[in-house]
Amino acid sequence: MIATKAGATLLGTAPPRLPSEAVLITGAASGIGYATAMRLARKGQIVYAGVRRESDAEIVAIEGGENVRPLILDIGDEASIARARTAISRAHDVRLTGLVNNAGISIAGPLEMLPMEELRRLFEVNFFGTIAMMQAFIPLLREHRGRIVNVSSIGGKLAAPFVGAYAASKFALEAASDSLRLELRPFGIDVAIVEPGAVKTPMWQRSADESLRVLDTIPQSSRIAYDEMIRNIVRFAQQMEKRGIPPEQVAASIDRALHDPHPKARYLVGSDARVRLLVARLPEGLRDRIVATIAGAPLKPPRIGRNKTKSRTVNA
Repeated sequence: MIATKAGATLLGTAPPRLPSEAVLITGAASGIGYATAMRLARKGQIVYAGVRRESDAEIVAIEGGENVRPLILDIGDEASIARARTAISRAHDVRLTGLVNNAGISIAGPLEMLPMEELRRLFEVNFFGTIAMMQAFIPLLREHRGRIVNVSSIGGKLAAPFVGAYAASKFALEAASDSLRLELRPFGIDVAIVEPGAVKTPMWQRSADESLRVLDTIPQSSRIAYDEMIRNIVRFAQQMEKRGIPPEQVAASIDRALHDPHPKARYLVGSDARVRLLVARLPEGLRDRIVATIAGAPLKPPRIGRNKTKSRTVNA
């Protein structure tokens, strides 16, 4: 029996149903984001799957079932973020308890040669877009003492040649996450970082295609000095993709970061990530030699032929 305010009782009246917990995942169309959305949905979690195209929305809706709610979301567009926030805030059957910032892009190439507009676009998505997402959704998370999980990379701890732009955006995300973890703790919001190594995702191929597109805009005479090193790093990236862990392994770590009673600040994923973290902690000279050797980047400038004729000193 349930007592009413007037003192009467109602027989067989069920208690009001609490709104379901929901998690918003960006970049859910493929790779880590997709694997995370499917994992959480299978476990009964309501998942807002952020995708950029209607065709991707249809796929995740079909494959994720009733627990997946596709959301057209471009984190590089403030208006798109605002629409997503409005849609979730108006859904009275759910309460947002998790935000997984997974969406990101990559581009490789010599920092000397990468056009500034491409560098700005990279940061607009990987860093500024993620910050914009957190600014928009922290008020909703604060209501329910929710959690934020930022998908970074071991590249945010160890920068390799020719992926300096991508690594820089992840270094920035790591720093922002560390600050936010302390800033939001008084409100009961935990902030965790997931740092995978190489992962078998379409991002590798998209990154390679995008990098080649950008490099093709650079005159051959300007980039000829880097050609051999670029070929080496492309081969290295292809090898890492083949050896990479499945995205489901990263999804499992994201799941733990969302639901551990006492979440860690960082979740390192993959044996190569652990090795690279150890390398990152070495003295710079030794670290540089190891990274350059693995990446196929020379540590010394090319030898330049010298004039065999000895110069003479002429006294005035």
